This record gives sequence, structure tokens and C-alpha cells, in this order.
Amino acid sequence: MGGSFQSGYHITGLSSPSPYIQRFINSSWYERHKEPPPAHTVTMIWSLIVSMYAVGGFFGAISVKFFSGRLGRKKAMIGNSVIAIVAAGIMLTSKRANSFEMIIVARILFGFSAGKANETYSISPRKIRGAVTLTLATFMSLGKLSGQFFGLSEILGREELWDIVLCVPACFSVVHVIVLPFLPEAPRYLFIEKGDDKACKKALQSLWGTGDYKQEMDEMLIEQAAIEAAPPKNPLQLLRDRTVRWQLITMSLIYCCNQLSGMSAVRMEHRLNTADDSSYWVPYITAGLIILFIIFFCGGPGMSGASATLNSEIFIQSDRLAALVLMGIQRWLLFAVLGLVFPFLINGLSTYCFVLFACVCLLGCFYTFFLLPETKGKTLLEISEEFKAITLCGKSFSETERVETKL
Repeated sequence: MGGSFQSGYHITGLSSPSPYIQRFINSSWYERHKEPPPAHTVTMIWSLIVSMYAVGGFFGAISVKFFSGRLGRKKAMIGNSVIAIVAAGIMLTSKRANSFEMIIVARILFGFSAGKANETYSISPRKIRGAVTLTLATFMSLGKLSGQFFGLSEILGREELWDIVLCVPACFSVVHVIVLPFLPEAPRYLFIEKGDDKACKKALQSLWGTGDYKQEMDEMLIEQAAIEAAPPKNPLQLLRDRTVRWQLITMSLIYCCNQLSGMSAVRMEHRLNTADDSSYWVPYITAGLIILFIIFFCGGPGMSGASATLNSEIFIQSDRLAALVLMGIQRWLLFAVLGLVFPFLINGLSTYCFVLFACVCLLGCFYTFFLLPETKGKTLLEISEEFKAITLCGKSFSETERVETKL
């Protein structure tokens, strides 16, 4: 609730109050300069409000290791919740201060908090770690749904409440700050990084009930030994490794298609209402297509549910962290670019902007159907060999690497 839920909420929660925030930008500018702002200036400020969330998320994602290593998982999560609370305070104050700059600052802090929040896997047993990882996609979908729900005019989607609707997730952050100090630190952090086996055993008993847990602690040591035997690659090393080039292309394309599917775009009802009567059917067709997209392409209500575990299915242990970092960088940068460009795109193309998203999804469909190998019931070695066997124009990346090695 402190990570993927808040991330999902802030993606969709900004859609319903968007016309009110743009009017606030107009009024704030007018009070300062005694003249209305140019239309392109309002669009640019609005684009910054949308995209700066992703910029904050980018810096949050790359700072996870630093804060978690220095503070530990629990203190890092508490600090993360404090950042979200501070962001909510700035957002609530922005209306009284008549400052759209404060909205931008709050969005950056909200993004930073979301970018470094996903540490749930650290306290989950290995047997259910995959299932726990899937809950990230589930809670993100719940967050997106909640953002739309609280944005309804019958709930908080009114002009006088636009600052409040953007701060709803901060309620969960307050709960985290109150509850987390009473919960144990992540057992793996205590055992592997701190070397405190007694504290680790106590934490395991607190989380999972009474027991010896020697087997679980031995498994942690085995996992750590495996990591040390094959040192994790950094992102630059992974990019240079031609043997995993198809895996990187696959992850990049699938994540790109998920983001450019149009599901995270700002709603356009206020624009459709000003169109002619022939546009009345567009919202219904859009809703139907969204439902079909969720059912057939996302594996249920969890957006991008299948892609949530793809990283662990196609990369070996020593490559996963670097791949996760690269995909995180791509995700937040692409989100920032989309947030910055989309308001201008919708001004130019209106509802036809989704034709571009449809083309991207079609490209992803063709790639997945014709090139992506099946991973079900196969070992990582078998999956790796299938990726190496992929050829394009009669050549593969692995063959190119062997030629370069001989030379």
C-alpha cells in the first residue's frame, strides 16, 4: 500500500482534477502578471505537473540501494512514507499559497516516494516470493481504480477539492509511519548484510510464527553464496553482453508497449463534451476496449501482471538486478516523456492520438507472437538457449559475439 498502490493512484488520480488545476494555473498566473497566460504556457506548466512525477520516480528508483543499505529496509520505508506526507502537505498548501510551482514540487516528491518504495520482496519467504511479487501489479491496479473512484464528482472530484483528491494516498503513509516501527527489520538484511543471526531468527519468528528456521537461514546463505560465485553485473555490463541482447529487447519492448498502450493517459471527457454529438459513442467504445485489453492482454485486473514476473523468468540471478535497474530507468524516463508530450499530442490529434498507441500495441503483439519463446515449464538454461537461437536476417547476436571473440 505504500509503494505500487500509491504509484497507481498518482497515475490516474491526476486525470479528474486536470481541468480544475489548469484553471488554477490560469488564475494564479493572472494574479501575478495581471494578464491571462498564453495557451501554450498553460499546456507546458500542465505537462511539467504530469511529467515531474516520473522524474521524481526515476531518482527514487536509482536511490533505493543507497538508502536501503544505509538505513535498512524498515527505516528506509518509514523515511519514504515521511516524504509522501511532506509532499501531501505541500500539495494541500499550494492552493492557499496560489502557487502552481508547489504542485510541481509535490509531484516530484510523490514520484520519488513511489520510485523507492517497492521493497516487499525482502521479507517474503522464497517459496511465495513470486506470488508476493505479483501483488505489486495487483495493488498498482487497485491504486489506479482508487484514483478514478475518488476522482468521481460524487466523491472528491469537485473543483474545491482537487488538492485533497491528490493527497488521499498520504493517509496510508501516515499509517505506515505509525505501524512500521513496531514491525521487525527484513530478516535477509539482518542476516546477510548485518551478520546478526539472532536478530534474523527473531525477525523470522515475529513474521512467520514460532520455529527454528535454520533451513530458511541456510537457504539465505546458499543464495548469497550463489550470488558471490556469479557476481551481479552492473547495467553497463549487461548492455554490453550480447548473449542477453534478445532478453533486453524483449523486456524493453514489452514494458514500452504497456506504457504506450494509452492506459496511463489523461482522460479526455472534458474535451469530448465540447465536441459535436457524433462523439457521444467514443467513451463507450473506449471503455469496452479497455475491458478487453485488461482481460486478454493483462491476465486479469492486475495491469501488466504477466510482465511483472518476466524479469525473473528470462534473466539468471546475476543479471536480474541490472535488468531491473535498466527497466526502471526506461519506465520512468518514458513516463516523463509521455507526460510532457501527451497534452500537446491531444491538442493536435484529439481522440485520434490513440491510433498511435494502437500501433505500438500491434507491434508488441507481433513481436510476442513471432519471436518471444515460451517460458512455461522450462529452466533458465533452456530459455536462455532459445533466446540465443533467435535469428534475424539469418544472424543472431550470439553468433556475432563468437565471431568477435575469434578475431
